[in-house]
Amino acid sequence: MADATTAATAKGVSRTPPDGAKTRPKGPGFRPDLATLGGLLLEKGSIQDVAQATAAMIVLGGTFGAVLVTNPLPVVLRGLAAIKSILMEPVVSPESTIESLIRYATLARKNGIVSLESEAASIHDPFLRKALGMAVDGTDLQEIKKMMDTEINLTEQSAEAEAKVWEAAGGYAPTVGIIGAVMGLIQVMKHLEDIKEVGHGIAVAFVATVYGVGSANILFLPAANKLRSRMRQVTLLRDMTMEGVIGIVEGLNPTLIRMKLQAFNQHPRKVKPKTEPAKGGKPGSTAAKAGAGTTTDGTAR
Repeated sequence: MADATTAATAKGVSRTPPDGAKTRPKGPGFRPDLATLGGLLLEKGSIQDVAQATAAMIVLGGTFGAVLVTNPLPVVLRGLAAIKSILMEPVVSPESTIESLIRYATLARKNGIVSLESEAASIHDPFLRKALGMAVDGTDLQEIKKMMDTEINLTEQSAEAEAKVWEAAGGYAPTVGIIGAVMGLIQVMKHLEDIKEVGHGIAVAFVATVYGVGSANILFLPAANKLRSRMRQVTLLRDMTMEGVIGIVEGLNPTLIRMKLQAFNQHPRKVKPKTEPAKGGKPGSTAAKAGAGTTTDGTAR
């Protein structure tokens, strides 16, 4: 049997793993813009036609310099660091936040809000930890709302400043691209005696325009809009969190708090119900037998 397996492997025959074997999942990847590259190849072009390091240096360097003039350096650095939020989807689960708030409300209703002191210290969300910590310390409700509203507004202003860094880059890049094209044409005009070099130089010069317009509309402006979209999600989650903490402080019924919080979650995720296996049978066999002998109104067939 071992010889047969070795021979099959040597011939390139792949063997499928048995059921239950662990397979390593593939990580997420990025898909290239096949439409743009495909159109270039269909027009009998090549990647080298638009791969010009000089044009890229002019457009990206000039755009970055203009952005530095427009915004303070710390804001620009924060905007560049926000690229992680642009490319990666943050794990935001309103459902888990709602369940946590309902659990805190139930505990506070049974044992008093002071019983949440140990729970508040172990909360991972800094906004919820701060709000619930102030509630446990006996801070006035209006003071909690004022401080939390101030934190939300300051976070929005910071995120808007980061988005404006990318928006400014999207506004400057096309203009810098035109400047690069004009600079390339100036160099071409110095060599009018060679027609072939003139044609090649003009083509290279206009690559800077392509870089400027393309980077603005494919990268910079969409990145600014993505940051604003992320901030709207965070603001909505924090508004929901603050509403839940206010309900806990006011001692509202957890059911009423849940109804108020679910209004913030307009697109809830569908959770599949778990079926527990019956003793001595396969999962769902008991339910299937019960359903076979009764109708929808519960009467026996």
